[in-house]
Amino acid sequence: MHRFGYTLREFREARRYSLRGLAEKAFMSHSKLQKWEGGDRAPKDRAEVELIDSLLHAGGVLVDQWERIRLDVSARGHVSVSSPHVSDASIGLATAASQQAASDHEGIFVPARLRDGSVVFVALDRRAMLRGGVGIGAAAALGVGTPAAAASDVMPGLTRPPRSAAAYSGNPVEHLRLARRLLIDSDNLLGPSKAITAVREHIEVIKELRKEATGADRQSLMELQTQYGEFASWLYQDLGDFESAQFWLDRAFQWSHTVGDGDLTSYVMARKAQLAGEMRDLVDVVDLAEAAQRMARPRSRLAAVARTYEAYGHALRGEDTDSERAIDDVRNSLDRVSSDTTPWGVWLNEQYVDVHRAQGLEVLGKHAEAAEIFTAAIKSLPAGYHRDRGVYLARAAVAHAGAGSPEEAAAVGLQALTVAADTGSGRIVRELARLDRSLVPWQRQPEVADFRANFDAVIAHEA
Repeated sequence: MHRFGYTLREFREARRYSLRGLAEKAFMSHSKLQKWEGGDRAPKDRAEVELIDSLLHAGGVLVDQWERIRLDVSARGHVSVSSPHVSDASIGLATAASQQAASDHEGIFVPARLRDGSVVFVALDRRAMLRGGVGIGAAAALGVGTPAAAASDVMPGLTRPPRSAAAYSGNPVEHLRLARRLLIDSDNLLGPSKAITAVREHIEVIKELRKEATGADRQSLMELQTQYGEFASWLYQDLGDFESAQFWLDRAFQWSHTVGDGDLTSYVMARKAQLAGEMRDLVDVVDLAEAAQRMARPRSRLAAVARTYEAYGHALRGEDTDSERAIDDVRNSLDRVSSDTTPWGVWLNEQYVDVHRAQGLEVLGKHAEAAEIFTAAIKSLPAGYHRDRGVYLARAAVAHAGAGSPEEAAAVGLQALTVAADTGSGRIVRELARLDRSLVPWQRQPEVADFRANFDAVIAHEA
């Protein structure tokens, strides 16, 4: 239902319909469409879905996703399925988690160019996509058909043997912590799709080990489960699947309260603000960042991290003075927070703050200044941060285009496209889609035409 709602919204916005305008065109109620998009209610009438699909020229994608909802409802015997929310009861969230975990591997979000030239992320069925040969280039770039996913498709009845803590040398917690560190490194080098299956499997392993654990071991496993949940959210965020990213952050937020670690809970709340900023949610981003600062220890590193995300939120709202003031506050706090012993937000340094300032400047229309800061950040980025380099390159390219330097924008955009192909990062692809649109006025220039042709070649196309 969330994938259906996400795809419906992407097509609607790409076709430049307001929610109310589409409802009037389809002779439907505004509230009904709003519930479809929010994942709160599944459509009951196939004819209505076919009408919306036709109006949005979705080529049957919405109808196919609706069929999957109906099949799932029939198999479960449910009349309706409610969307998970952080305020739901624990048992309801646990049920929603198991349902989502069972179905997430079935689909993949891929960038697709519509007939009007716009680029959207569409949730496609993995097996139908491979069977039909649709968007194979995009599928390969985004990691469809990885060995772990393929095994679950080919052997859906495969069961896992019971886990034993004694099977691990030393403490299983240390083993799982090491695995998480290695997965984090692999994510930046190879992209999220290579790590996400392992992260989801490790969460299930931790849950199983918790059944027999007691005392400090049980507490440590719960803390680790929270960390893995936050990491799963990050991977989905980088894939471009914001609905799943929100879902796992909500789970991590709930789990963090059972751990009783104030720093961990504050960090997850700050991440919720960061995700809201990436989604360009003008309503929630500043409120979430301010909430994270209230939860954090006064004058701590986590308070500064949250203030950084607040700065970008103010920029999104067009509040340039508030944004610059927040950035200055963070920069002035760097020496003080460097001695903070919390393990969270250790990457907060002057370069990280500058990158977020550049993001804000670009949103505020100060493109040349943003491009200069991004370029400096790319030069000083340590080796091994391959995906992050690609994100910075893509954002720098957008800033160059905004500053009226199309040749530079196209050249930097091609570098970012290489990293996108290596890692399958949806964040990079989203920035490159923005770049693709902004370069249209210069599309006859050879450098620009070369970038746009290469970008067009790696994404799926509407039939």
